[in-house]
Amino acid sequence: MSGTSLDGIDLALCDLDADGYRVVAAETLPYSAEWRQRLSTLEHASAYEYALANVELGHYMGKTIKTFLQRNNLTAEAIASHGHTIFHQPHLGLTTQIGDGDAIAAETRLPVVSNFRTLDVALGGQGAPLVPIGDELLFGQYDACLNLGGIANISYRNGSRIAFDICPCNMALNALAARLGLDYDPDGSNARGGHLCDALLFRLNALPYYSQQPPKSLGKEWYVGEFRPVIESSDMPVYDLLCTVTHHIAGQIARVLQGQGIGTLLVTGGGAFNGYLIDSLRDMVPQTTITVPDALTVNYKEAIIFALLGYLRLNGKVNTLASVTGARCDSIGGTLSGLISSNNNLQ
Repeated sequence: MSGTSLDGIDLALCDLDADGYRVVAAETLPYSAEWRQRLSTLEHASAYEYALANVELGHYMGKTIKTFLQRNNLTAEAIASHGHTIFHQPHLGLTTQIGDGDAIAAETRLPVVSNFRTLDVALGGQGAPLVPIGDELLFGQYDACLNLGGIANISYRNGSRIAFDICPCNMALNALAARLGLDYDPDGSNARGGHLCDALLFRLNALPYYSQQPPKSLGKEWYVGEFRPVIESSDMPVYDLLCTVTHHIAGQIARVLQGQGIGTLLVTGGGAFNGYLIDSLRDMVPQTTITVPDALTVNYKEAIIFALLGYLRLNGKVNTLASVTGARCDSIGGTLSGLISSNNNLQ
C-alpha cells in the first residue's frame, strides 16, 4: 500500500481464511527523498516521465517485497498491490495507480493483482473507497470504520455498505508541518498550541464538495485546486493553520457521525496517532465510542484489506461494492500479472 501522505510503502504478509486474518509480518519502508519528490510532482511530468516512473516504481516495489520476504524468511502465494495514485478524476472515467504489476511479478516471481480501481471507474463508479468490503468482512463489529490517511474516509452500514471520502487529512496537515521542518505534527502538538481561526474554518467548511451526497471521492487534484488555495490565501502563523485545519477535519467527520447516528467507531491510519485530532473529535461527538486499536491495526489496516481484495480477486469473488462507489454493479476488480516461468521461487 502506498498512500497520498507519501509515508512510504506499507507491507503486510497476511494469512486469510474464512475465519478472518492473521498478520504474519508487517513493516513500512519510507520513501527516499528522491522518490517522495518524484511522486509528489509526477502529475506535472511528461508522458514519458510518467510511463518510466510507472515501470521503475514497479521494479522498486518488487525488489522491496522480495527483500522483505527474504529478510523475514517468509514465502508468499501472491501479491496484492494498490500502487500509488497519481490521477483520480472518476467524473472523467480516469484513475491511475502506478507501480507496474508486471514489473513486480518479474522481480518476485509471484502472481500480482494490481489496478484495483480501474474496472469500477469504467463501470461509472468512483473507484473509491475500496476498503469497505474489508470493513464489512473483517471489522463488522463496529458501526463505522474511519481511516485517517492522506484523506479521511469512512465506511458504515445503512441497509447496504456506504463509504466515501470525507475531507483531506494528513495530506493537508503534513504539508503544514513541513513549513516547520517536520514530516508530520507529532501527536498534533503544534496544532494544539495554535489558535482557532473561525473565518478560515468557515471558508474551508463552505467548500462545495462537503454539500455533495455520496458516492463521492477525493484526489490530490481537488486538494491542490480547491483546498490548498484557501490555506495559502491566509498569512496566519502555521500553528494557527494547523489548529484550524485539525478542527475542520474533526468537524467534517463529526458531522457525518452525527448524521448517521454512529455509536461505535474504529479509527485507523496515521491520523489515529494525532492525539489532538482524536481529542477534538471525541469532544464533538461524545455519544460515539471511539476505538483506536493496536498499532499494528492502525498502521496496516489498509494493507491488510488490500491483501483481502487480492485474495477475493484470485478466487473470483466480488471485491468492489457498487453501493459504495456508485458503479452500475458490483465487480471483481484487479488486473492479474502472470509469471514468466513455472518457478515461483525468489531469484
